[in-house]
Amino acid sequence: MQRLKKLKKLKKNIFLALLNKTNFFQILKNMCGIAGILKNENTITFDTLKKMTNAIAHRGPDGEGHWISENKNVALGHRRLSIIDLTDDGKQPMHYAERRYTITFNGEIYNYIEIREKLIQKGYQFHSQSDTEVLLALFHEKKEKCLEDLDGMFAFVIWDAKERKLFCARDRFGEKPFYYHYQKGKQFVFASEMKAIFAADIPKKSNWNMVGGFLNSVYSISNPHQPEQTFFEHIYKLENAHYLWIDENLTLSKYQYWDIDYNKKNDTITFEEAQNKFRELFYTSLKRRLRSDVAVGSSLSGGLDSSTIVCAIDDLNKSGDIIQKTFSARFEGFAKDEGKFMNYVINQTKVEPHFTFPDDTKMLADLEKLCEHQEEPFASASIFAQWEVMKLAKENNVTVLIDGQGADEILGGYHYYYDMFFRELAQTNPSLFEKELSLYQNNINPSYQYTAYQSPIEKKYDLKTRLKRLVKQTYFGNADYQVGENTSIFHKDFWNEKMLKNKYQNKELSQFQDETNTNLNKILYYNTMKNGLQDLLRYSDRNSMAHSREVRLPFLSHELVEFLFTLPNSFKISEAWTKILLRKSFESILPPEITWRKDKIGYEPPQQQWLNSPVIKEMIEAGKTVLKQEKILNTKADDITHLDWNFLMLSNFLKK
Repeated sequence: MQRLKKLKKLKKNIFLALLNKTNFFQILKNMCGIAGILKNENTITFDTLKKMTNAIAHRGPDGEGHWISENKNVALGHRRLSIIDLTDDGKQPMHYAERRYTITFNGEIYNYIEIREKLIQKGYQFHSQSDTEVLLALFHEKKEKCLEDLDGMFAFVIWDAKERKLFCARDRFGEKPFYYHYQKGKQFVFASEMKAIFAADIPKKSNWNMVGGFLNSVYSISNPHQPEQTFFEHIYKLENAHYLWIDENLTLSKYQYWDIDYNKKNDTITFEEAQNKFRELFYTSLKRRLRSDVAVGSSLSGGLDSSTIVCAIDDLNKSGDIIQKTFSARFEGFAKDEGKFMNYVINQTKVEPHFTFPDDTKMLADLEKLCEHQEEPFASASIFAQWEVMKLAKENNVTVLIDGQGADEILGGYHYYYDMFFRELAQTNPSLFEKELSLYQNNINPSYQYTAYQSPIEKKYDLKTRLKRLVKQTYFGNADYQVGENTSIFHKDFWNEKMLKNKYQNKELSQFQDETNTNLNKILYYNTMKNGLQDLLRYSDRNSMAHSREVRLPFLSHELVEFLFTLPNSFKISEAWTKILLRKSFESILPPEITWRKDKIGYEPPQQQWLNSPVIKEMIEAGKTVLKQEKILNTKADDITHLDWNFLMLSNFLKK
């Protein structure tokens, strides 16, 4: 039996080595939690740092590390989740260049092997197979410009003892979290989760502007006007694609190191060429994210994105030596259960499927724990379904999950993108506009051969009744979006003193509100970089790390994203199909029922049914009561039912 296990592991390692064209011991292992302090006084204690790392122990149950400078004004902490060997080669905090640099690093640098080889050619020597050491060497070589070379998800901090400066950075899309508390000239406290900052005796106070915004539907979770804000006063998040320098005087300087040029166009590329390039970039990204020496599985929802990933991995694993495990949430008896679509994929591939069946009883049992890990309110019960999927992966000893997040934002997958697509097309190509509109309205695709699986697009997206105002309206031009739907439920003092002072218009959003310039690519950019995807990535990080799992996202390779944004709109939406490039590029490996599936459900549980549970209704009313006591809401809130989920979230959030 032992020999058989060894043979199976050897087969797996050989497969991964061939897949990644690299030595299979050169793998990633830094998924974890980080924390630390920089102060103007020499008063940092080990006890304080230990409390911080203890607060995020779930992020790294396999080990911990702590470092405090000799004069006790700098401290870095680390919790480790091993994704490969259990040696100390990658132990953190790690020192480099005769202890000039000290790093604490959360994440994965997927292309660290390629970077390592280039640095060796420049004369660098390495003493481990760790991507942390590679990152330190690259930082030594290029300082902040090192970020331009990284394909990965990361949040890391490096102390430069020579320059006496702290460097902090976050990945391009915000896959890995970074929170901080900053008092100019006094202290800078950071961590992967806010609970670690509070463990350092930083006061925990609710940010009522964010609470009001969450209730007012101006923004769901994040504040697009002030993206660094959280639901707690004086606790900030470092935005995606940004870095910080904090000097010895504790002066903070923030910079953006990467952005998407949504105006850059490639008008000469053919659709066939785009398919070939897309497949090349996607498979490169997927192979990099499959680098691991622990069990790797996939999330399977039954939608196009997750199905593409499962089928692509199956395609790479033609020999069948490796069993790909899939993890899915089912809602039996619910109209939007996607079990039949999951089965199309399962029956075509060599996967080992695993299912979880979330319900209101399970949600109620885990709700407090879920809210504790999420730290801020979340948008819907689908986040609980994801929580259950992560729990299922842990129960089956699968550490890494490949997931399809990001595809909708970069490929034009949401149905409301039709609005902007048609609006722009009406202005730029009237004849094509009429053709596309006709296809949309009749829900007929000329090349579509699988009508049995086609579902009608929801009536609320029907353009027949909206055509006259479509050309004049922008995605951001709706007054409800700017002012909010629920202003009447607020206590007048709160509305006047908090909400109106928290202006809804600012320079950052104004560029998206110009009627003459707004286009589909701008909306995709906004949802990818500013508001939308960041919330989804937060949910995913908290849910996965709560169960000490790791999620990797092949669609969020920056090289892939940059390429997709240069393509014409017709490569994203065409002949009434969203994500047409994805459908066509992987048509040969996907079940036809998935490729030409017209409806989009989005892993939706029976949320309203769950909210009708008597115990949950009590929690909702308790949330309203607290908000009225705090003079945030007035009695009109008693008659509001469409905000029940928001009230449920706040009932948990406000009692923490």
